[in-house]
Amino acid sequence: MKSELLRLNDANRRDFMLRTAKSVLGVSLLPGISAKMAAAEAVSKSGPGTAGFGKAKHVIYLWMGGGMTHIDTFDPKEGATKGFGTPAKAKGDNIVALGGYLPKLAENADKLAIIRSMSSKTGVHEAGTYVMKTGYEPRGTIVHPAMGVWASHFLGRIKDVTLPDSVVVNSGSAYPGAGFFPPAMSPVPISNPESGLQNIKPTTSDNQFTKRISLMNEFDSTFRKKFQSEDVKAYSEFYDETLKLMKSQDLKAFDLTQESPETRDKYGKNNFGQGCLLARRLVESGVRFVEVQMGGWDMHNTIDNAMTNNGNTLDTGFSALLLDLQAKGLLESTMIVLGSEFGRTPDINENDGRDHYPLAYSTVFAGGGVKGGYAYGSTDKEGRRPADKQASPQDFLATIGHAMGLPVEEVVMSPSNRPFTVGDKGVPIIDIFA
Repeated sequence: MKSELLRLNDANRRDFMLRTAKSVLGVSLLPGISAKMAAAEAVSKSGPGTAGFGKAKHVIYLWMGGGMTHIDTFDPKEGATKGFGTPAKAKGDNIVALGGYLPKLAENADKLAIIRSMSSKTGVHEAGTYVMKTGYEPRGTIVHPAMGVWASHFLGRIKDVTLPDSVVVNSGSAYPGAGFFPPAMSPVPISNPESGLQNIKPTTSDNQFTKRISLMNEFDSTFRKKFQSEDVKAYSEFYDETLKLMKSQDLKAFDLTQESPETRDKYGKNNFGQGCLLARRLVESGVRFVEVQMGGWDMHNTIDNAMTNNGNTLDTGFSALLLDLQAKGLLESTMIVLGSEFGRTPDINENDGRDHYPLAYSTVFAGGGVKGGYAYGSTDKEGRRPADKQASPQDFLATIGHAMGLPVEEVVMSPSNRPFTVGDKGVPIIDIFA
């Protein structure tokens, strides 16, 4: 039997071992074994020497909610569709310039890889957001997991870290979360970076709190023994993880007052800037995936005024994050990603703004093994269509997954027995890695 097992390829050997575990031990997946074997399979598919594979131990996803204009930010144009102001000359091999609202990022463009040939099928905010965070079109019958949750599924919890695997800063209500994975894997929402993690301290004395927990476990024990399902197990794990977090010294990572006034000013005294600072503190403390949200990009009216404010906020916070991670030696192992649900029309409308435009837009990568000063793909001279190397939201998410070392081609069956992959069969954009 041993000789027969050795003749199997990696995928078949893995399938054999998992089926054996299921038959003999009564389990469908062994967490410790499955994560290691999934990683091994990913290496066999992508190749251990594939650029960028697994270099991003942490990801900070900067989300530009509302539909960020590509022409006024990361894909400036001349002529009829040009943005307001003069483009800022950028450092880098083939980036050349960024929008005039981003002078600090232009100075640090040698750390950026910009995908200028993004294109999507939807120009609706909710659907565009969903596909850029999950890789799937919204469906009424199922919710798909966000990227940080995929990482938790394949890689397991980070060892010796009591903080959550995923955090969403400045969180809105419409977030895909754990999707069809257990609820305990859901990202922890932080509504305001200044306030940090709320409701984490007991409202009673330690002695009284311990008694209440003991009483709760006593009431629940019979139910847990009778109904030994995955849902009940996830419920128990959620409480266990919460209690562990409540007693952890790692909670200091959420406290921005630990930073000097100079550092906080450097990021910008606004929710996005302070969210970027919080993200740096969290990845420094071991959190794997942090999303920082910034709204206000739905610029149908007076886009110059709106960009003056939003551009400065993005420019300051993103640049500070880049330089801070670099100074702390964390940039090579931390990937920063910037995305939005779509772009905006090349033409200025009657209200001096730009409307929704999914046909062409930009996303940005930095750190985590990314090649700096590099623009992948391009749009035509007016920014209306990708001119070459068109990329989809699925490719974008598969690239993040590839950088994190996830097996992006591996099929995972949902509880409803439907097959899914990271990024819905997207192809990683290998060219952006050094």
